[in-house]
Amino acid sequence: MNLRLIGIGAGVLIVLSLPLAGAIAEPDFAGQEDGKGGGLFSALGLSDSSRTSPAAPARSAPTAGPQQPGPAEQPRTDSHCGPELSSPHGVEAQTCVLVGEGQTWGRSYYRNTSGRALDAVLTVMGPAGRTVQIRCAMGAGDEPGLCETPKEASAGDPASYSAVAEFAVPDDEGELLLRSGSNSPAPGDG
Repeated sequence: MNLRLIGIGAGVLIVLSLPLAGAIAEPDFAGQEDGKGGGLFSALGLSDSSRTSPAAPARSAPTAGPQQPGPAEQPRTDSHCGPELSSPHGVEAQTCVLVGEGQTWGRSYYRNTSGRALDAVLTVMGPAGRTVQIRCAMGAGDEPGLCETPKEASAGDPASYSAVAEFAVPDDEGELLLRSGSNSPAPGDG
């Protein structure tokens, strides 16, 4: 008979401890309020005005345990890009002017399927004759790549900037294969 009482007592303790264990753990479902409340006070039928009730849907973040920081907010970058262009010589490119955090720079996305190494010259032109230029070597592979000028402090309206990328054979003749600009008209636009 003592074993039966011990077994019943252990069962009652387990049944009573389950809601308490769940209330102590108190998972945070980030705004998924089900109207039942939560936490130890609610499980025991006690009220705590600082806790969420059906009349107050906002939940406070749990204070126990380490807090995981969210991802860092990325700075906003605006871009003005010309159309994607391709040449019969196997070069594809799109050139853009980018503006962010008070800086302006040029970027040209390219793909070289010509089968030979090429040179790219990217030039960014700004107000008052400001110019930044960079030369980029393009390998013979057909993997996409990019050529980018250094970032410079912005001066004036971002719309007053333009960028041009020229793709050529790196030899004495420097045959121009493609010119791509941030303000180029789309093919067929004139």
